[in-house]
Amino acid sequence: MTSRLNPYLSFDGDARQAMEFYEQVFGGTLALNTFGASGDSDGPHADKIMHGMLETPGGFTLMGADTPPGMEYSPGNTFSVSLSGDDEAELRGYWEKLSAGGSVAVPLEKQMWGDVFGMCTDRFGVPWMVNISEPAS
Repeated sequence: MTSRLNPYLSFDGDARQAMEFYEQVFGGTLALNTFGASGDSDGPHADKIMHGMLETPGGFTLMGADTPPGMEYSPGNTFSVSLSGDDEAELRGYWEKLSAGGSVAVPLEKQMWGDVFGMCTDRFGVPWMVNISEPAS
C-alpha cells in the first residue's frame, strides 16, 4: 500500500447519517465501526461511529467519526488530515516533521487495533492523524 492523504471529518453524533449520505453521493464501499464494537459496549456512545471510511470507485477516500466522549465538538475544528499506509519510515518521517513545534494529543505508538497511530497539531494549527499499518505479506 502506498501512503495517502485524505480528509477526516468529525461529527456531533450524526456521523453514520453523514457517511451514508456521502456514500450515496460518491458511491463506493463504506465501512463503519462503532465505539461499542471497539470495547465501549455499555457507554452512551456505544452505537456512535468511532471510525468510518468511504472508498470510492473514483479513488476518493473520506473518513469520519463522531466526536469521542470527553472531547468537545467545535464547528470549525471538525477535521483532521489523515496520513496512512504501511511505509513505516516514510510515515514516521512525516510524523516527526509535523509534530515538531506543534502539540501531540496521542503519541505515535501501537494501538488496540494493532496499528501504530498518533495525533498531533502542527505549528500552524492543522490537526493530523498518522496511522501505520503492518506491511501486506
